[in-house]
Amino acid sequence: MPRLSVLAALAVLVVLSLGALPASSATAATPTVTLTFAGDMILGSTPRLPANPAGYLSPVGKSLRAGSDVVFANLEGTLTSGGTSKCPNGSGGNCYAFRNPPSYARTFAGTGFNVLGMANNHSNDFGSTGIRSTESAITGAGMRYTGMPGQITYLRRHGIRIAYVAFAPYRRTNNLLDTTSAARLIRKAHGQAAIVVVYMHAGAEGAAASHVTGREEHFAGEDRGNPRRFAHMAIDNGASLVVASGPHVLRGAEFYRHRLIDYSLGNFANFHNFSSSGTLNRSVILHVTLNAKGAFVSAQLTSVRLAADGRASIGGSSIGFVASLSRQDFGAAAARIGSAGRIRQP
Repeated sequence: MPRLSVLAALAVLVVLSLGALPASSATAATPTVTLTFAGDMILGSTPRLPANPAGYLSPVGKSLRAGSDVVFANLEGTLTSGGTSKCPNGSGGNCYAFRNPPSYARTFAGTGFNVLGMANNHSNDFGSTGIRSTESAITGAGMRYTGMPGQITYLRRHGIRIAYVAFAPYRRTNNLLDTTSAARLIRKAHGQAAIVVVYMHAGAEGAAASHVTGREEHFAGEDRGNPRRFAHMAIDNGASLVVASGPHVLRGAEFYRHRLIDYSLGNFANFHNFSSSGTLNRSVILHVTLNAKGAFVSAQLTSVRLAADGRASIGGSSIGFVASLSRQDFGAAAARIGSAGRIRQP
C-alpha cells in the first residue's frame, strides 16, 4: 500500500476522532427550545384572595420551571384595582368577573411565568381600565402578554426567535371566529419568527365538554369556534405548535402535519374560581421541545390535581385521561402518550 501523505493521515485522524465522540456531542450544536404551558389561571377575585399567593403557587413552581425556556399560562381574569365590573352586581349568579391585585403579576413572574395570555372571555371583566392595568402590571413585572387585537408577541431564546399569537372568539381579542384575519396574522408571525406558538381559548365548557367534536361548539349562547378546524388552519399557515384551554376540562392531543396540537390543558391554579369536582380536578403541565426550525423534538405531560379550593399540586391521574381522550377523538392521528407522560408522534 502506498504511503499516506501527511495531509491524508491527518484527515483520517480527524474522521476517527469525530467518530469516537458520543452521539450527544454530535447533536449538541443543534439549538432547541423547551416551551412550557399551563391552562386557565387566576387566584380568586378581590376581595376573596389567598392569604399567601406565592405559597399558593409554590407546589407547582418547580415543575413549571424545570428545563423550560419560556413558561406560558392563560390569565383568566384581570390584574387591576379599578374599572367597572361587567357584572351588574359584581361577581355572582351566571356572571363572573375576576380580578387580582396588580401586585400579583410579580407573584406570577416569581413562580416562573414569562408570557400570559389575555385572549379569553375574562380579559375585559373590568373594561378598558382593567385591560390597561393588566398590561401594565404584566410588563412591569418583566413578563410579556399576548392576545390583544393584532398582537404578536416575540421573544428570543438561544438565538431562536419565537412568536406567541393568542386567539379567542371575541372582537376585543385576536378573534378566532375571523379565520381570514387569523390566518393573515399567523402568516405574518411565521414570516418573522422561526417558531410560532398559537394559543386558542376555544370550545364548549364543562365536564361534558372533554371531547373534541370537530364541529362548531357553543356555550352560554356564544359561538366558541370549531377548535379542530382552527388548529389545522393555524398549522397550515405556519404555526409550529397549537395549545388551548377554555373548556375548563382536559381534552386530547393529536399531530397534524407533524405538529402537536393540545386541545385543552384545563384549569390550572385558581382560588375558588372554577369547579374542581369530578374530571374538573384534573390538570396538566405541558413541556414541548422544538428545534430551531420549529419542528417537534419531544414533549412531556406532568399530571396536576386541583384541590376543592383550586390549589394545584403535582400528581393525580391526568395523563391516562388525556391519553384515552386522544385515542378516542383522533384515532391514527392521536398523540401517543405513555404512562409517564412522554408524548410521541404516531
